[in-house]
Amino acid sequence: MDVLISSATMCISPKNPFLVRSARPGSLILPKPRSPANSVRFHRVAVVAAARATAIDLSDPEWKLKYQRDFEERFNIPHITDAFPDAEAIPSTFCLKMRSPTYINNKDRVLLKVINYSSPASAGAVCIDPDCTWIEQWVQRAGPRENIYFRPEDVKAAIVTCGGLCPGLNDVIRLIVITLEIYGVKNIVGIPFGYRGFSDKNLPEIPLSRKVVQNIHLSGGSLLGVSRGGPTVTEIVDSMEERGINMLFVLGGNGTHAGANAIHNECVKRRMKVAVVGVPKTIDNDILHMDKTFGFDTAVEEAQRAINSAYIEAHSAYHGIGVVKLMGRSSGFIAMQASLASGQVDICLIPEVPFNFHGPDGVLKHLNYLIETKGSAVVCVAEGAGQSFLENTNAKDASGNKVLGDIGVHIQQETKKYFKENGVAADVKYIDPTYMIRAVRANASDGILCTVLGQNAVHGAFAGYSGITVGIINNHYAYLPIPEVNAYDKSVDPNSRMWHRCLTSTGQPDFL
Repeated sequence: MDVLISSATMCISPKNPFLVRSARPGSLILPKPRSPANSVRFHRVAVVAAARATAIDLSDPEWKLKYQRDFEERFNIPHITDAFPDAEAIPSTFCLKMRSPTYINNKDRVLLKVINYSSPASAGAVCIDPDCTWIEQWVQRAGPRENIYFRPEDVKAAIVTCGGLCPGLNDVIRLIVITLEIYGVKNIVGIPFGYRGFSDKNLPEIPLSRKVVQNIHLSGGSLLGVSRGGPTVTEIVDSMEERGINMLFVLGGNGTHAGANAIHNECVKRRMKVAVVGVPKTIDNDILHMDKTFGFDTAVEEAQRAINSAYIEAHSAYHGIGVVKLMGRSSGFIAMQASLASGQVDICLIPEVPFNFHGPDGVLKHLNYLIETKGSAVVCVAEGAGQSFLENTNAKDASGNKVLGDIGVHIQQETKKYFKENGVAADVKYIDPTYMIRAVRANASDGILCTVLGQNAVHGAFAGYSGITVGIINNHYAYLPIPEVNAYDKSVDPNSRMWHRCLTSTGQPDFL
């Protein structure tokens, strides 16, 4: 998988450490700064510096037009006709029995940003210039088109699920298959156990049909199986060519999407008429530009059970402290939302916000205060938080992700040690519900999201788009080029209203 991941490498601009340049030429993206220290001022400085570092001359009267053109160029999604100008468009075969379908016009767009910030000091502000000039940024609307670029009888569609488990995988698989059949596709297969299934001769294709997938959404996991890592891009495309696959639907996170984009590029290089469409799957909700990814709502809901159990354990014990570790390698969305939803969390710790354990303003001092005043406490921590306190082994998993230390165990041990040294009795319980959460079936909210994502993935492929992913943006569904959503992980902005709401709920101070 090293080849797959390296195909979408990013580099930090030497002029501005907050500016990320994606692998796509001319793609300039500004991530929000992560340091919470003096965050409003820090954010304002970063925004102004970024405008300068992107080579935008703010004194140029046409700078807004140039910026908008650059944005449109970056977010222009690849199409079959880019490589095959003479590709034939035929009337859509997407036909529902009860009524004629309504189609999306190719010129329809979805607004990417909906808040017009008046000042860089506004909570969560992302500004291009010091005046926060408003520039409309539009992306391609998802949905069925009146004309399609693949004849259903010539299509062999494949679905692959990569990475770890996530609620909703079976829901997306199901709707991709059902929508393909509505278009008239008969040859649909599943690639078993992620990208590995393209090269392992002991893993045959899994034939898929409506009959096969009809009830798979009633259980968690993936009908096709999942795995990390896999063969090289060349080996995958060789396998696709040998099998006659000309539509590939890839369900996975950032690493998987990097692989999907590399597969798309290799198909273009070989002049293969293939549509590669991604469906972002990450329980951490760390995909850029999107409101949320499937599985996230279910994860937040399921996390309530663990938090409630920790609360009951802590509340029922003398000087009880419950510690819950939730998913979130580099972003703390699950921990933040679960803490906010539960109303039972006293301390929420996420990767984006540094903290100290010890000292007069540390986590342990506040825990002591909570024990003195409330008699119990609940801590919710994202798995990627506080890694600086743990031993760095430099180990990586099959996907190339850093193997994290167990921050939950560390908090439990440090808490026990602290209270023992201070002569205070404390009963510390630790709960890690990770594998329980990711293995459950999708809830109603995620079920709807998965249904629409699966449908729109197929619509995008038949419309001739490739190297794209589908997501929900401001409650509308849109297609985005993979490099733009893969440039870096979306993270919690410590200056955002949502994080401030979480702090209001927990009542915690800054632990610095």
